[in-house]
Amino acid sequence: MTQLDFIGDIHGYADKLRQLLLKMEYGVKGKGYRHSSRKVVFVGDFIDRGPHNPAVVEIARAMVEAGDAFAVCGNHEHNAIGFNTLVKNGYLRPHTVKNFKQHSTTLLQYHGNQKGYDDAIAWFKTLPLFIEQESFRAVHATYDDRSIKTLKRLTGNGVLSDDQYLELVNKDSELYKAVEITCKGKEIALPEGQSFLDKDGTERFDIRLKWWLDTQKTSIKNLSIIEDIEIDENKFLQTESDYYKEEEKPIFFGHYWLKGEPNLYRNNVCCLDYSVAKDGYLCAYRFNGEEELSNDNLVFI
Repeated sequence: MTQLDFIGDIHGYADKLRQLLLKMEYGVKGKGYRHSSRKVVFVGDFIDRGPHNPAVVEIARAMVEAGDAFAVCGNHEHNAIGFNTLVKNGYLRPHTVKNFKQHSTTLLQYHGNQKGYDDAIAWFKTLPLFIEQESFRAVHATYDDRSIKTLKRLTGNGVLSDDQYLELVNKDSELYKAVEITCKGKEIALPEGQSFLDKDGTERFDIRLKWWLDTQKTSIKNLSIIEDIEIDENKFLQTESDYYKEEEKPIFFGHYWLKGEPNLYRNNVCCLDYSVAKDGYLCAYRFNGEEELSNDNLVFI
């Protein structure tokens, strides 16, 4: 089995990406990087927020196209596609102030290079929403068995066609729901009257779930990705539990803006998003096919 290095959300921090690849002994190869015996798996979110978005896309794309890396589509790539997909009543991702703000650094850094931006969007559309091999799984946000089965049935390899992107205007469709969960995570509504401000100052009324925990045995507070959210610890979800179990193959993902020094959630659950765009770390996991993951294999800058 090829040895793999899973890399978390980069968000335009090309210098951090270069440092991390060099730390893992990848050498410059054309516009990308190459290792003599290892490959990279990017778990998405190449763009937005950081200072060098086009450079990150150039490096990752060069590595994927050279066979030195694999990549899944993150929600920021998915959003960028929607931002540029014209549907009957406007754009698939509406051009609101909030959405412009989220995508603004990428747009500004491609100013004067429309072809480069268009090529980046076209490349994003080639990325699968999941990768699954014998020894591991990789998604951007959530591995939900029902959603992955839907994506396999409707897309085969997890790559949406142009027609399927147009179908996402129907928010009641099984395709839309599967894409949202896989790319953006599982969420539940907070108790009535409760909300919080996210990292961008947007008021939120839903919380992202730790989808690898048993909902019938874990309180809503402890299911929340946000550790310090104020919710009664005695409140539980009244739903059938469907979670990523301890005996399943290792799963790698990003998306959740974790804080502090990188650390595994469980020996088969590895989140690699440690908030590089918020003074955190760019993180990788060096995977050698082991069934039980180890904190010793985490590398970060």
